[in-house]
Amino acid sequence: MTVPFVHLRLHSEYSLVDGLVKLKSLVSTTAERRMPALALTDEANLFGLVKFYKAAQGAGLKPIIGSDLWLSNPHDEAHPYRITLLAMNDVGYRNLTELISKGWTDGQRQGRAILDKQWVLAQSEGLIALSGGREGEIGRHLLSEHEREARQLLEEWQQAFPDRFYLELIRTGRPLEEACVHASVQLAIETGTPVVATNDVRFLEREDFWAHETRVAIGEGKALDDPRRERRYTEEQYLKSPDEMAALFADIPEALENSVMIAERCSVDVRLGEIFLPEFGIPEGMTQDEFFRKVSHDGLTERLDFLFPAEQYPRDSEAFREIDQRYRDRLEFELNVIIQMGFPGYFLIVMDFIQWAKDNNVPVGPGRGSGAGSLVAYAQKITDLDPIGYDLLFERFLNPERVSMPDFDVDFCMEKRDKVIEYVADRYGRNAVSQIVTFGTMAAKAVVRDVARAQGKPYSLGDKLSKLIPFEVGMTLAKAIEQEPALKEFIENDEEAEEIWEMALKLEGTTRGTGKHAGGVVIAPTKLTDFSPLLCDEDGAGLVVQFDKNDIEDAGLVKFDFLGLRTLTIIDWALEMVDKVRDAAGQGPLNIDAIPLDDGKTFEMLKRAETTAVFQLESRGMKELIKRLLPDSLDDMIALVALFRPGPLQSGMVDDFINRKHGRAEVSYPHPDYQHDLLKPVLAPTYGIILYQEQVMQIAQVMAGYTLGQADMLRRAMGKKKPEEMAKQRSGFMEGCAANGIDKDLAGNIFDLVEKFAGYGFNKSHSAAYALVSYQTAWLKAHYPGPFMAAVMSTEMDNLDKVVPLIEECRHLKLTVTPPDVNVGGYKFTVDTEGRVVYGLGAIRGVGEGPIGAIVEARNAGGPFNDLFDFCRRIDPKRMNKRTLEALIRSGALDNLGPNRAVLFAAMEDALKAAAQNHANQNLGMMDMFGDAFVAEEEASDVYAEYRHVREWTDRERLSGEKDTLGLYLTGHPIDEYERELKRFVSTRISDLKPSREPQRVAGLVVAMRTMKSKRGDTMAF
Repeated sequence: MTVPFVHLRLHSEYSLVDGLVKLKSLVSTTAERRMPALALTDEANLFGLVKFYKAAQGAGLKPIIGSDLWLSNPHDEAHPYRITLLAMNDVGYRNLTELISKGWTDGQRQGRAILDKQWVLAQSEGLIALSGGREGEIGRHLLSEHEREARQLLEEWQQAFPDRFYLELIRTGRPLEEACVHASVQLAIETGTPVVATNDVRFLEREDFWAHETRVAIGEGKALDDPRRERRYTEEQYLKSPDEMAALFADIPEALENSVMIAERCSVDVRLGEIFLPEFGIPEGMTQDEFFRKVSHDGLTERLDFLFPAEQYPRDSEAFREIDQRYRDRLEFELNVIIQMGFPGYFLIVMDFIQWAKDNNVPVGPGRGSGAGSLVAYAQKITDLDPIGYDLLFERFLNPERVSMPDFDVDFCMEKRDKVIEYVADRYGRNAVSQIVTFGTMAAKAVVRDVARAQGKPYSLGDKLSKLIPFEVGMTLAKAIEQEPALKEFIENDEEAEEIWEMALKLEGTTRGTGKHAGGVVIAPTKLTDFSPLLCDEDGAGLVVQFDKNDIEDAGLVKFDFLGLRTLTIIDWALEMVDKVRDAAGQGPLNIDAIPLDDGKTFEMLKRAETTAVFQLESRGMKELIKRLLPDSLDDMIALVALFRPGPLQSGMVDDFINRKHGRAEVSYPHPDYQHDLLKPVLAPTYGIILYQEQVMQIAQVMAGYTLGQADMLRRAMGKKKPEEMAKQRSGFMEGCAANGIDKDLAGNIFDLVEKFAGYGFNKSHSAAYALVSYQTAWLKAHYPGPFMAAVMSTEMDNLDKVVPLIEECRHLKLTVTPPDVNVGGYKFTVDTEGRVVYGLGAIRGVGEGPIGAIVEARNAGGPFNDLFDFCRRIDPKRMNKRTLEALIRSGALDNLGPNRAVLFAAMEDALKAAAQNHANQNLGMMDMFGDAFVAEEEASDVYAEYRHVREWTDRERLSGEKDTLGLYLTGHPIDEYERELKRFVSTRISDLKPSREPQRVAGLVVAMRTMKSKRGDTMAF
């Protein structure tokens, strides 16, 4: 008969430093081995808790929640003690989450969360403690023959954990383990302390040992055979069956019985599927629902005043009454749905932080995703796009027939986004607001390199294997060997490569590290540790909850997406410069939200495909599409965003759309052979093409009588393409059409067409919101090209490869870009009073924000710099080193301070020494009678007299310096010296080439070369 046993100490892949157990396999294997319960005790985290809890319950197992923790060791800080804590109940769970969090926020050392023993003793309620075996505090004292101290420590632990402290017995064949077991059993007998057996599990099966060792070696950055690598694990640390554990502890059967008893004592109810919204404060005398209705109707009134001005639509006119009624009816419908679902608080919270952002000059996007389809969101100024005017659907965002959390993705200026998060933390409490953890995994290319390194194989071998794996999103090792014959052949013919590959297959996809979600922020109704532990960097920054975005939703916490959009920063910076230009012309500030959306100048520029730097429209493929489509309205721009995707481009939809728009093909609704008048209002904006997901929903509504909620379910079903679900939906659609008197064949054909194009359909709400941002950037480029291009280049300064083509675009726009100059420029690109683009010093490679700040401060305080010595003297040497000064000289930013760059370079060392001496004298108080630290040269003296003899740099040297520091040639081009000879062979510049059937001869200069091997082994050069 099998002796019952429950594993109470186990590390999954989420322990990161060790552990190779995948949760799904763990649960299924445990169920197969007929164990009634199972504990997950990852190291100082609950990363896998929600997934584990759901999987265990689904398999009929009792999930036990715990964590393997480090305790500070006052005798030896480098070797902390181990202790395992298991949550007995909800109080214990909250204490566990708080202790784990405190370990990370207050006790972190060298990447490990280390708890102070007193913290654990003070927060022991609801927790069961396992002593940690040979690594525990008591075990270490027993092994060092300090029995009296061990007994005293045991009493201390038992006092904090009455009847809840167990001496842990482990037999995995590691040094001193058996000695610790014997000493612990003896102590248990003498003191009446219960013992419990664990297997300190790190992997599922015995044969996984070397895969686990490899994972650990990769984490340590060492080779498996490195003699310095500590061997901390044995092949016995697998998920042993109850029978195997019974055989192992046949001499101590109560150690197994106690494992089951502990499992029976643990019962934590993780409330999954509920929603825990934070409280939003509302005025006294109103309920939340009443306040929600009031702010929505008040907001709609403001919106209608803007959309339909009283001068054009008198408030007592029939026309306005109809408009008002249409909007109020839609608003009431949405309000009722939102209130019925219990989400007013969510909307009010989003409304509040967006309003704060707008009030505090933080640019906010007009919308993103399906949220732009809500009139309530528009009324509350969460979004800035009229959903009725653009035919956007609320049910695409929040379906009354499918209850799920609303999810607003909100774009903020990337420079100021963190201010909004700070506001939210202040408003709802810093212990209730956090960002969200993400997990990195061992991906195909990386895991091959890692395994090769761990196995001690030559770097070239791992590198070659990795390069043979196709570079593609979602690529796996299995896909790679199918797609790449050369890879398969290499593995089959190379024994070492095969070894790497086999191990990589075992480790691929394993969790290897943590990160921070790009925009997800959790706001909890109480402190976050009531739900999840926290994690942070060693300096306390980067605080995140330990559940990922999917687990957050399952746990009922509400995620708000605070996304940083670079384009909003561009618009913000451009408007700063535009307003200065307008102010100089006696005009008021520009309101980007009030620009006309039918501006002829903007659309003429778009039709010429002059869309470099215009949001979403700047790629070569998009420019080609624009040239063909020739957009002349915002509706066309919305369509552009939806059309420029692989599905529409490859299916012929794009060609059909363009031909219909320009009258080269008949417009039908939706097909020449089967169309219906009911579809004309739905499909007219897209010339009869089913382009948007919302159109799929509207077709079901007008033809088959679906509610828009039901139609959204149809849209979802079509996206998933499940045959049984589609058969059910087709039947419902046909019945609805029959009830509306629509011919059966026609209904069937239209359903088939809708199903075909549903896979290509795009979310119109998202497309419309982003098309508006695209239009705003296009309008700025058309009307204020200087400020716009300066702003764009300022956001790209960390990538000179992007700045260079943008400077070329400035030239194309006939904009003058001034060379970099320390007497004029600041960190960012700007425009001067003459409309010229002033070079941003931040775009000089090797010159950071600190030195530039010092330059600007000195210039503002003392005026323009006179020469290199004056420049160095006025800037703190701590903020300007030799390398930075060298970059400034080579870029030409100091050209106005000396005769030429060679002279400046020759004087550089002396200028820096003189400046350092000057600052030293200032610090010592050695000032001359005029208050200067050293006597200035006479005005007429030549500070460069000693350096004028140096050879002037050649054109090639000068241009090389510009290329190295600016990424481009500013004062010429290396090919210039060959121009006379090249004219004999080439008559046309590349920029002037026209399409021709004849071969064209071009000439250029090789500036870099990369060689590589082809699949056949031939050498190629690029």
